[in-house]
Amino acid sequence: MLIPLLSRIMRSFELHATHVRLDANELEFITANDTGPIGIIAHEPLRMTAADYRNKLDSAMAVSHLPNDYPAVFLEVTVDDSSDFETALEVHGLYRHGYSVLEVHGPVVPNTIASVLLHIRDVTGLMPHIYFRRTEGNPVINLLKFLFLGEGEIAPVTREVLRQAEPEVTRRPWVHVG
Repeated sequence: MLIPLLSRIMRSFELHATHVRLDANELEFITANDTGPIGIIAHEPLRMTAADYRNKLDSAMAVSHLPNDYPAVFLEVTVDDSSDFETALEVHGLYRHGYSVLEVHGPVVPNTIASVLLHIRDVTGLMPHIYFRRTEGNPVINLLKFLFLGEGEIAPVTREVLRQAEPEVTRRPWVHVG
């Protein structure tokens, strides 16, 4: 029982995507701002009202000092099977309540986000910046949630996955937590 647990912990910080495919809408969303960093706001797919998107955007702008006209895109990851360590990711772009939203299904949230960010960087040549809200609750419980459910401490784990996947700091997508 200890060996599978250690294996899971070791693999928790690896990229799990075998392939990332962006649809035409998503490419349009991320290439609309072709002069600067690509702003992406991590968003839970369970909160999809217009007020939820507005509140998340307002929070990111206030905490990170983003301008009011910042061309942000929301990224939502739905966890399908957290035991699946390799998967092809299909990213779909859509408009919801007037906001650009990227939807993707993956085995764990941080690893899926890291894979999408690296792919966006490689496709556009621009550096993605992702904005997270600080996780509330007990850090140990959040770590256990991540290890066993693929949820929990999303921002720091995303940063660690990116750090291990891209050793060159200047090529690593930015993770902002506020």
